[in-house]
Amino acid sequence: MSTSLSPLLAPLLSSAAMRAICDDSAYLQHMLDFEAALARAEAATGVIPQAAADPIGAVCCAGNFDLAALAEAATRAGNLAIPLVKTLTANVAKADADAARYVHWGATSQDVIDTATMLGLRAAIDALLADLDRAIAGFARLAITHRQTAVVARTWLQHALPMPFGLKLAEYAAALHRSRVRLKALRTNTLALQFGGAAGTLAALGDKGLAVAEHLARELKLPLPDAPWHTHRDRIAEAASVFAILTGTCGKIARDVSLMMQTDVGEAFEPAGAGRGGSSTMPHKRNPVAAASALAAATMAPNLAATIFAAQVQDHERSAGPWHAEWPTLPQLQLVTSGALAAIVDIAEGLEVDAARMRSNLDATHGLIMAEAVSMALAASIGKSDAHHLIEDASRKAVAAKRHLREVLAEDPRVTAHLDAKKLAALFEPMAYQGVSQALIDRLLASLKDES
Repeated sequence: MSTSLSPLLAPLLSSAAMRAICDDSAYLQHMLDFEAALARAEAATGVIPQAAADPIGAVCCAGNFDLAALAEAATRAGNLAIPLVKTLTANVAKADADAARYVHWGATSQDVIDTATMLGLRAAIDALLADLDRAIAGFARLAITHRQTAVVARTWLQHALPMPFGLKLAEYAAALHRSRVRLKALRTNTLALQFGGAAGTLAALGDKGLAVAEHLARELKLPLPDAPWHTHRDRIAEAASVFAILTGTCGKIARDVSLMMQTDVGEAFEPAGAGRGGSSTMPHKRNPVAAASALAAATMAPNLAATIFAAQVQDHERSAGPWHAEWPTLPQLQLVTSGALAAIVDIAEGLEVDAARMRSNLDATHGLIMAEAVSMALAASIGKSDAHHLIEDASRKAVAAKRHLREVLAEDPRVTAHLDAKKLAALFEPMAYQGVSQALIDRLLASLKDES
């Protein structure tokens, strides 16, 4: 099926591995793999002569077919399978006229197209899993390295509290791991053979329909569902949702990195390299190019997934329209998902961290980031509400006078009556106020071993 991405733009938005998987020739080969496996399954069950299987399988090679001619014929036929089967039959007939009579025996176009889609999805999942393993391992290593590196936690893009940068990184790894679990479940439980014949009853195969289906599923190494699922598209929709969730996770990580790379923040950076992230006019620029690719993909993925969701509403036993909408949409969703993930792999394996700048940014508000820590310590003596109002008032004074909050508090007898200078100084050490962050890092890293 067409990748729906320009050859010029595709490398910006997809991985090389996924482009190969979604290539027209690869999709065509999956369709031909179905036809060859069908012939073998039917020969094994006595539905067609044993001698017919090999001649059919021998010509099931995408290189034997004219893609442009098939595409043109598909516009008249309504789908790609019809001209493919016609051409396949003609090609088989050149070598064995009798075997040609048994091409596509008892199957229908949707069996070919949907099963080819399942084979493509399997390859796509495997490619994504390989990249996920790299990204998860990269962020896990960084989390361990930076578990004691203090950074500003930001809410509403404003300074909130200190946190270990390792916690942020461990959260990235864990979120990606959850998508890994979803993808593995998708591969194991959702992918399935589609084989139902003209209307989902396998009537053309008489009482051997299930036997052929069982052999066919084994040939293609796909699970055999309880029944054909041709107009129940929850399997395709589930795949789309898993891809879109993964792309969204990549987008969240990319957003954080792009914000940390801002000149005014400067805490962490994508890996540098010659010709990377530059400007066509400004020599000094270091743009977040990997993050931009992931964010572009994350912008596209929800709408592609929405098309797949809308295509679930199909009529009776074969749909006119919604089924067709899946064909270009699902490969494009696979492509942008791969592009988002490839960008995140790049970041996970090469992130540059400026711990000194992180510490400097913690001090940028002159102690205000530790206001909650002081308030909670004071609350033990004077109550939470009074402590909150007292520190809130002191914070306003510190801002107005451009002074450090600790200095303002040290002059307030309502504070010094309960917190001496040593205690007050300790409350302004960022990593002394991290709650159970270290335990959370351990829990998140431990979750990466969970394959459930």
